[in-house]
Amino acid sequence: MTRPNLITGGAGFIGSNLAYRLLRAGERVILLDNLSRPNVERNAKWLERLFPERCKLVVGDVRDRKQVRDCVRQVGAVFHLAAQVAVTTSLVEPQHDFDVNAGGTLNVLEAARASDSPPAVFFTSTNKVYGELPDVASIAAKLSAPACPADAAALVVDESRPLDFHSPYGCSKGAAEQYVRDYARSFGLRSVVFRMSFIYGPRQFGTEDQGWIAHFILRALRGEPITIYGDGRQVRDALFIDDLVEAFLAARAKISDCQGEIFNIGGGPTNAVELREVLSEVAKLSERPLQLSFDEPRLGDQRYYVSDTRKFERFTGWRAEVGVSEGITRLARWLRELVAETAAPSAAEAKVQTGASP
Repeated sequence: MTRPNLITGGAGFIGSNLAYRLLRAGERVILLDNLSRPNVERNAKWLERLFPERCKLVVGDVRDRKQVRDCVRQVGAVFHLAAQVAVTTSLVEPQHDFDVNAGGTLNVLEAARASDSPPAVFFTSTNKVYGELPDVASIAAKLSAPACPADAAALVVDESRPLDFHSPYGCSKGAAEQYVRDYARSFGLRSVVFRMSFIYGPRQFGTEDQGWIAHFILRALRGEPITIYGDGRQVRDALFIDDLVEAFLAARAKISDCQGEIFNIGGGPTNAVELREVLSEVAKLSERPLQLSFDEPRLGDQRYYVSDTRKFERFTGWRAEVGVSEGITRLARWLRELVAETAAPSAAEAKVQTGASP
């Protein structure tokens, strides 16, 4: 029987979508997650309910070497997604950020190396390893429409770009990805690094620090104010979650070619979008005016970032398929259902509120 897949951080936004795709295809999945992020337990329960025989949740932490080793030795592939994901948190607790992102990744790699049959390891890094990209921002500022595909294509960032770790988060993820790459070189581990741009989609419980499109939509649906850090002209290449999952599977299918490689993964020039454009889409979908306020830009925030994904396309044939407008519509549909579900009182609560016996 084919060995299961391990997804660290498997109850999170990306992990739960990847797990669903694998489980739906008949594969087995182990989710290793400490359930520390709000609402992710909901994702885990959803997967266990749909696939009770093939989905196993292990409540644990990548900082626990023994627990990681016990999980890794059972599997044929590790999708290492568990992380401290916010720049803001890393500035408050840099030691915690390092322990989770760098230390946890080393635990995964060592467990894979010690396995009798080492699994392939797929690691999600970040575009923050490139720093603030002031030269790109300077050029983009001179363009009349920096988010249009033609301009974005001229400003894409490829993997040859010099690294410039910025913020403790950038440092911890940058250190982790270099370990992942070097374990392929030094020990022959079948490992791949994804330097990811902005990812969005269903099962993302967006916050101000992570998952900004979902955060905007949630605030709008609830009639709550939205704070924009900067002027709203920041540009990102947004990648819908289904396309990211397909990228993972494409890399696994081509692991002999992708081993030891680092790839930029994002929506690319055709999915480059300004925050202001997203806000306009959100206002239409929520059918109400947005309550906006503006504050100073945050440390480490890139003014302009668009991924050059051509290297990964050459290696695997993958391409992003879901456009930003379609993706936002699909995410908004899921979040609208979530808001309705969480706002509705339970049957017992409803009886109490109406004066009926529970």
